[in-house]
Amino acid sequence: MDKRSRARELVMQAACQLDVQGESALEMLSGFFAENSDDKNVRELAEKWSKGLWETRAECDDLIVAAAAKWELARLNQVDRSILRLGTYQLKYCSDIPAKVIINEAIELAKKFSGESSPGFVNGVLDAIYRKLKTEAADDA
Repeated sequence: MDKRSRARELVMQAACQLDVQGESALEMLSGFFAENSDDKNVRELAEKWSKGLWETRAECDDLIVAAAAKWELARLNQVDRSILRLGTYQLKYCSDIPAKVIINEAIELAKKFSGESSPGFVNGVLDAIYRKLKTEAADDA
């Protein structure tokens, strides 16, 4: 598994922890990443993305709610919510990563960690968010 894919898995798991435990879980993330990866680059990337996701989660959640019009964020299962938050964070704040890669990686996380209908759902929501962000960027230009 490539380093960024492994970091995304760790971030998705960390996002689940943060969702349950709140801000206090941030202090434990370094230990969690150290226990689950021997690769310093993976740990650093996972920590960076986890903190960024947590700091911007309200904005990411707004984008998710708008894109998943028939779903309340609280009704989504925790894994799907975490995958969507990570994908949304990366689409909005990680311009060095192509959108296609972000969405494909999120779909793979959904296939590995969530239910049968989750990959399609994740794909649809993230694609809608990507289109919205792309339109906003074009309007700003």
